[in-house]
Amino acid sequence: MLLTVPQFELATVCVIGDLMLDRYWQGSSNRISPEAPVPVVKVTQKEDRPGGAGNVALNIAALGASATLSGTIGNDEAGQILQECMRAAGIKTQLQIAEHKPTITKLRVLSRHQQLLRMDFEERFCPADSVEIMAKAPDIIRAAKILILSDYAKGTLSDCQALIALAKEIGVPVLVDPKGDDYTHYRGANLLTPNITEFEAVVGRCHSEQELVSKGMALIESLALGALLITRGEMGMTLLRPNLPEIHLPARAREVYDVTGAGDTVIAVLAVALAAGQTLPEAVALANLAAGIVVGKLGAATVSAFELLDAVQLEKGSERGIVTEEYLLMAVESARASGERIVFTNGCFDILHAGHVGYLEEARKQGDRLIVALNSDSSVRRLKGPNRPINLIDRRMAVLAGLESVDWVVSFNDDTPERLLRLVKPDILVKGGDYSEDQVVGGDIVKAGGGSVKVLQFFDDCSTTSIVNRIRQQ
Repeated sequence: MLLTVPQFELATVCVIGDLMLDRYWQGSSNRISPEAPVPVVKVTQKEDRPGGAGNVALNIAALGASATLSGTIGNDEAGQILQECMRAAGIKTQLQIAEHKPTITKLRVLSRHQQLLRMDFEERFCPADSVEIMAKAPDIIRAAKILILSDYAKGTLSDCQALIALAKEIGVPVLVDPKGDDYTHYRGANLLTPNITEFEAVVGRCHSEQELVSKGMALIESLALGALLITRGEMGMTLLRPNLPEIHLPARAREVYDVTGAGDTVIAVLAVALAAGQTLPEAVALANLAAGIVVGKLGAATVSAFELLDAVQLEKGSERGIVTEEYLLMAVESARASGERIVFTNGCFDILHAGHVGYLEEARKQGDRLIVALNSDSSVRRLKGPNRPINLIDRRMAVLAGLESVDWVVSFNDDTPERLLRLVKPDILVKGGDYSEDQVVGGDIVKAGGGSVKVLQFFDDCSTTSIVNRIRQQ
């Protein structure tokens, strides 16, 4: 699908979950301690950042959307720092202060951009530490378009079912970043976003794509979920929805630097995009791109609206052009899930001329996506004779892929495109020339699948054969 950036400023999102303070101490390390075989780090830089649900809220604010954050902190310095960070980012807060427990804090020691040590300071919160959160939840949920439950198993979300039921009653969709091996307390959520490790901890090891999909669908049914998004690291993401084909998105990261907080970015971008009016597949595609950006940063970072917009501009066209048959089928499935109509045409396209260009522009107007299937070199020789093609397949594909009207270019080695048509199942099969619909090869296959056939005339009354003959005569 085509990536677009919605108007993030229209989005209002509420985040309820486990708050923590991420501390980073950095410095050089040039020797081993004489006291123990450990590196000595001379700390020269200290940085405090909100983590957990706080990082989710920061990601929302960084996109220019409105965020409200609710969670529990301690009555200590770390809690004060968190509140100051939220105020500085323009995030509204409804926080409960636990007088006798510390703010959850994670201290990381780094040298040369490598994490050497992490120390956690925490005590699990109990239901009594969330009383104010539950009491104020109706008002902050009612003011939002999307609710995120950011669960890090620290005790803040002691009653997810009550929050999900409340949001449903108000009419606000619920997105959950889950934790643990028991997902029953997330029953009824609109979307769950586990990573692959978390997912397999619940459903068991998945040895194939088919097994992952079947176990995911079973989980959706058993928990009455609206959808399930499994983040899979270098394997990208898989979106599963009841009674709809799965959508697989490849990873967008160019360089993985630090995966800390990537899940926070994913659910934040998802929520903001949905709250701004995008469909779920569109929001997932945008979140996938954002994840690729944030893993290139150190620590629990955020993605700004400008970074995302720049990345979308760079990515435009990355899902178009020359594709393999396997990728084409995935791309078609994804486009179809977004309601796009698929147009298919085929031919040799040996020497591209004005007639071809005009014809392909008209073909593209018949739907939302245009596939051009090219006969391979051996296929052209069988059809046109030993002196054809003039241009080999890689050159023919490159020229066609450069046309604005063409979305995907794929080659086939058969004499006809019938096998490919059975796989793609296009909505519209287009052919140029003096044919009737019944004479178009593969037309019966497309019609049997519920599609239609259209015959368009070539423009400029020219053909590759006539051009080749004129060149040879000269």
